[in-house]
Amino acid sequence: MPLVTRLATPPLPLLVPPDVRDDVFDAFGWCASDVLEWRRPDARFDLDTPVDGSDPARMVFVFHRDGPAPRDLLPRELARLHAPGLDLVDEEALAPYAIDDATDRLFETKLRPRDVLWLAADNLNALHWGLHDWAHFHNHGPFETGEQRAWTEVQCDASALAWIWRARDAIDLDEARWSRLHEQVTRLCAGRFAAEGKPFDARILAADTLRAVMREHAD
Repeated sequence: MPLVTRLATPPLPLLVPPDVRDDVFDAFGWCASDVLEWRRPDARFDLDTPVDGSDPARMVFVFHRDGPAPRDLLPRELARLHAPGLDLVDEEALAPYAIDDATDRLFETKLRPRDVLWLAADNLNALHWGLHDWAHFHNHGPFETGEQRAWTEVQCDASALAWIWRARDAIDLDEARWSRLHEQVTRLCAGRFAAEGKPFDARILAADTLRAVMREHAD
């Protein structure tokens, strides 16, 4: 049987500098994140899939059957094509290419993401990117990153890392594996800043800071 976990996703404070805030997050925290329903197969969860920037396999956001999203609001595909092992039949999922579209439409319609979507993910790479996208859904108006993609992504990566740290017992993730994940994500962030010719201060993703933020939301 699939495992269903309600992951706590308390909002992180804004980490980007004030001089880039308006260019990066035009509606930061328009809907405060709080919880994400996550499903995975009972038999397996891969903790070793590296987070290297490749497309996450077997990760998809599935529409709640009784959710409020109109059928023509967002592109849909059969969820079982992307999420094996969850006993899905005719459930529909957000088309994987439509994350940016979902960010726009959820803001425009003021639909709370948790009321519309749940996450299927059977490996750590997929869970990280699902939570990364979950942060997107709650922190943007019209999704236009312009030349500030690195700043956009680092905020969402910080949120995903912090939420995974908070949920490590439910994930069965020890501190060493989380530290490895943290190192992989930090390298990705540094690469984005380098590609844009901007300096990257790794302190923005400091492990102690992310852990401290989640301790404030322990309940």
